[in-house]
Amino acid sequence: MKVRATGRRRDVPPQLSQSTETVRAHEGKPTEAVVDAAERLSLAVREGARPAFYALGRGGWRDYITLLHPPYTLWHLSYVVLGAALSPAVRYDRLAATLLAFFLAVGVAAHALDELNGRPLQTRIPRFALAALGIGGLAGAILIGIAGAVLASPWLLVFVAFGAFIAPAYNLEWLRGRFHSDFWFAIAWGVFPFLTTYYASAGRFEPSALFGAVAVFALSLAQRVLSRRVRAVRRQVRSIEGRVVYADGTIEDIGRAWALAADERALLLLACATSGLSLAALLARV
Repeated sequence: MKVRATGRRRDVPPQLSQSTETVRAHEGKPTEAVVDAAERLSLAVREGARPAFYALGRGGWRDYITLLHPPYTLWHLSYVVLGAALSPAVRYDRLAATLLAFFLAVGVAAHALDELNGRPLQTRIPRFALAALGIGGLAGAILIGIAGAVLASPWLLVFVAFGAFIAPAYNLEWLRGRFHSDFWFAIAWGVFPFLTTYYASAGRFEPSALFGAVAVFALSLAQRVLSRRVRAVRRQVRSIEGRVVYADGTIEDIGRAWALAADERALLLLACATSGLSLAALLARV
């Protein structure tokens, strides 16, 4: 499998950031002042805000925890549980196998390939380790899927083939990033795990699968909309300055923390709500 990214990610700033904008902002000043300003800006980009609200300090085992994107991995695995809970028949052995497969494919492989493509989380994990996690995680998920096809239904091979393609296609931005979009995010990390588990449990699709897939698609789009803005502020915005004047005359200074607070809180609450809802739906079937 090729694990080569195409082009530079738009949500990851260059490592060295003496930009033309910085120089223009300091035109007319001594050369030393321009250099000092550029160095301070470069340091702020490299060591300033964390690349994600759940990111731990860089280095060692903390990088591997950050790599898992814990709230998002839990969120996407909740769709696996929800798919089983809404299916006509809940098969707990198949649910367990599907959960493991998607943990390997999404939690490990997809996130490792994503980090390999431009270091958006700024971890210090070696490239060979990221490639090994990406290929190994995806291979493990594929093997579980093939075993499911042998034991349950050969139609599961269709899901296996799609998963084997979409994980690297999305995260490594194959075909000029054609599959790296809001639509494909919602399909790959929302609808796909939901429908896979639904079919693995029931062996067929009922109307509940359609309505559940639509709901999961919408939730995934909401996640994408919020997280895109958060990523932009954390990874691309150099500074935010200003103030808000309310109707009663109250004045509030705004900055990076102000711009991030509401969206990141919404993302965390949505992850918790989706996880709780899927677990409640499953427990209702017991």
